Amino acid sequence: MLAKRLIPCLDVDGGRVVKGTKFQDMQDAGDPVQMAAHYDREGADELVFLDITATVEGRSATLDVISRTAEQVFIPLTVGGGVRTEGDVNELLRAGADKVSMNSAAVREPATLQRCADRFGTQCMVIAIDAKRRAGGEGWEVFVDAGRTGTGRDAIEWALEATTERGAGEVLLSSMDRDGTGEGYDLDLLRELTDAVRVPVIASGGAGDLDHFAEALIEGGADAVLAASRLHRGQLTIREIKEYLRAKDLEVRL
Repeated sequence: MLAKRLIPCLDVDGGRVVKGTKFQDMQDAGDPVQMAAHYDREGADELVFLDITATVEGRSATLDVISRTAEQVFIPLTVGGGVRTEGDVNELLRAGADKVSMNSAAVREPATLQRCADRFGTQCMVIAIDAKRRAGGEGWEVFVDAGRTGTGRDAIEWALEATTERGAGEVLLSSMDRDGTGEGYDLDLLRELTDAVRVPVIASGGAGDLDHFAEALIEGGADAVLAASRLHRGQLTIREIKEYLRAKDLEVRL
């Protein structure tokens, strides 16, 4: 059995880590390079670095911050934000990323994701999906531009296309309804997606207490759990979460 992964997320804006609730009301949370080094020492399995304003500002991710972050960690680093072309992916990999996350550009032009997967390998390409429950509760809609723009696309259908036709080797699934709330991951969304795709799924959005991590992995079927707020604020630690998961008979690296 593959070990379940615990992944801190650094949402970066203007060179600083920020965190909000439901993709709004962002507050400063610290320096990304220092925080990355801290999580690496704590025993995180991987790290996700998202330049959350790169797409809406029409720019690429900040390469110098990414390079300095990569120098501080010895665990896999996934980077996303403002990724539009094969050239962007190549620059991020050269800057130290192990995997590259695409979101808005992939939704708008799926062939871009496919070209990147063909060139760099499916193991390098992560499809990030920001999903929000539709009015009336029937399914979830894909949002782009850091949660600002609805697309009308069904999240499950898009995940299937991105992984089976376009070459994404992993899904980073963020629940916009649960983001930063501490109410727990959206297990309905998570289970529907993990049942549909055949690639690893990272659950994001809503972690508040130890039970939530176990629920996402057991009931939601996720391969990894991503967390930000509770870790950044020191309310939970990597070790504490992993020991709890081990006590639940989940395979984790301690």
